[in-house]
Amino acid sequence: MPTMDDILEHIGEFDFFQKQTFFLLALLSAAFTPIYVGIVFLGFTPDHRCLSPGVAELSRRCGWSLADELNYTVPGPGAMGEAFPRQCRGYEVDWNRSALSCVDPLAGLATNRSHLPLGPCRHGWVYDTRGSSIVTEFNLVCADSWMLDLFQSAVNVGFFIGAVSIGYLADRFGRKLCLLVTILINAASGVLMAVSPNYTWVLIFRLIQGLVSKAGWLIGYILITEFVGLSYRRTVGIVYQVAFTAGLLALAGLAYVLPHWRWLQLTVTLPNVCFLLYYWGIPESPRWLISQNKSAKAMSVIKYMAKKNGKSLPASLQ
Repeated sequence: MPTMDDILEHIGEFDFFQKQTFFLLALLSAAFTPIYVGIVFLGFTPDHRCLSPGVAELSRRCGWSLADELNYTVPGPGAMGEAFPRQCRGYEVDWNRSALSCVDPLAGLATNRSHLPLGPCRHGWVYDTRGSSIVTEFNLVCADSWMLDLFQSAVNVGFFIGAVSIGYLADRFGRKLCLLVTILINAASGVLMAVSPNYTWVLIFRLIQGLVSKAGWLIGYILITEFVGLSYRRTVGIVYQVAFTAGLLALAGLAYVLPHWRWLQLTVTLPNVCFLLYYWGIPESPRWLISQNKSAKAMSVIKYMAKKNGKSLPASLQ
C-alpha cells in the first residue's frame, strides 16, 4: 500500500484543501498570542500613589491642579534601592486639619518634608490611567506586586503541563478531538476569567487557559504538517508561527481601542467560540487514522482531500 506522502503526490501536496486548512489553523495560531503575552496589557502597572480622602478634599477646596496636588502631598522618589518606593507610602498627616494652608500645606509641620513620617497606603491607590488592568482592579502593587508575577507563572505552568501531555493525548484520542476540546475549554475559561469577581478566580481560569491553549496551538501545528506533503512541512511550520506574530500586531491595536482589561479579555477570547466550527471544516488527520488502523476513515478523508483539490486518486486506491 502506498504511503501517505505517495498519495499526496497524486492528490496535491499543498493545493486548495491544504491552503484552506492552513488559513483556518493560522487563525488559531494568531489567537494564541493574547494568552502568551497578554500580561503586557492585562497586567500593566501604571504610575500610582496613595489614595487619601483628605487630600482629595483639600485639593478640591484649594482648587489645585493635578501637578499641584502631586507636588504638595506625594513624597519624592526616595533613596535608590529603598525597600518600599514612595508610591507605596504616604505622609502620616491628618489632611483634614483646618490649619493646613493651600500653599505648601506641609511647610507648617516640618522644615524638611523628609522628616515627616511615612506610612502604608491604607485607603488604596490612585492610578494614572484611562483604562484598567488586573493590577488596578485588585491593587496588585507594592506589598502585593508578587501576585502579578504569580499570574504569569500560573499560565506558564499551564503551558508546560499542556505541552508535555498533549502529545500522548493527541496520539491516544486523535488530533481533531483534542483540538476541539482544547478550544472549548479555552473559550469557556477565557469568558469566565473576564467576569471573575476576584483575583483568585482570575488566577484559576488563567491557569486553565494555559493548560489548553498551548496544547491547542501545538495540535494545530501537528495537523497542518500532517496534511501537507513532505517538501512543504518546513514552510507551513514557519508561516504558522508567523501567524502568531501577526496576532501580536492585532493585540496591540485591540488593547489601544479597549483599555479596560475585562473587555479586552472577552474580545480576544470570543474567536475561540468561532473555532468550534472547525468540527465541520477540518477533518481528522489521515496519518493518525492510518496509524490507528482505521483505514476506511482514512480513505474517506483522503477522498475528501482529493475532491477539494480537484484531483483523482491513484489507480491503486480506486
